[in-house]
Amino acid sequence: MSSAGASRQAARSLPEEWPLWCSELVGTALLVLVGCSFVILDFGAGSPVVALLPGAGPRRALTGFLFGSVGALIAISPVGKVSGAHINPVVTLAFWLLRRMKTRVAVGYVIAQVAGGILGAAALLVFGTLGASAGYATTGPGPAGAWFAVLGEVGATFCLIAGLLHFLGHPRLRAFTPALFPFLYAVLVWVEAPLSGTSTNPARSLGPGLVTCTMKGWWIYWLGPLLGTFLGVATMHAPWARSLEVRVAKVFHFEHDRFGLFRAGHALTDMQQR
Repeated sequence: MSSAGASRQAARSLPEEWPLWCSELVGTALLVLVGCSFVILDFGAGSPVVALLPGAGPRRALTGFLFGSVGALIAISPVGKVSGAHINPVVTLAFWLLRRMKTRVAVGYVIAQVAGGILGAAALLVFGTLGASAGYATTGPGPAGAWFAVLGEVGATFCLIAGLLHFLGHPRLRAFTPALFPFLYAVLVWVEAPLSGTSTNPARSLGPGLVTCTMKGWWIYWLGPLLGTFLGVATMHAPWARSLEVRVAKVFHFEHDRFGLFRAGHALTDMQQR
């Protein structure tokens, strides 16, 4: 068999979802690399941002806005066009709970997101001593302790998921969904970061934690976001939300569905067959 024929045979043997999974890996890696770079630049020892903006509160708000902006740009980018730009295991969980994703696809998303978080965090090591002074953007419980950190993550993730689903579910707001993230995270990081660092994303916390071997309290950034996601999804069953409909498991580029994996009916049929 020729090399071209072998390449075509290998391509046919790959699952049809592999472009989506690759896109999620790349998107999550970019989120962690670029987003956490802003954390390091805003809080690293000797950074000019610290001199220009000495107050910790304003720097938290700025960091949250920039981190959210990274997520928004990924959502509207070609990367987000392919996979829907979940770039967060709890976003995938929310769509799965709403029966907008097949289980197999959702599991692949989470694996890709975790791998992307680790790859993105590994690249942060290029910051050297500046990165080390900011813990390479690791998240950890604040002085109030682990359980207050869990509560903080529950509350912050609830705001993320409820806000995301209600934007997606409202016809007039749907197209502006990516614009939610910069402003939402500016507020969340400003208010909640002293409790837990405001992760709302297990892959974002796991990556820097593994790279720096600082896994103490790792469970906070799974338990809190998972509970917050269940609560956020539950708001879609409230009486005042009955008119809302999340049609596809995407944050933007709603009509792009090359493989037919984002159609609501496709996922519903799969759930009914299991």
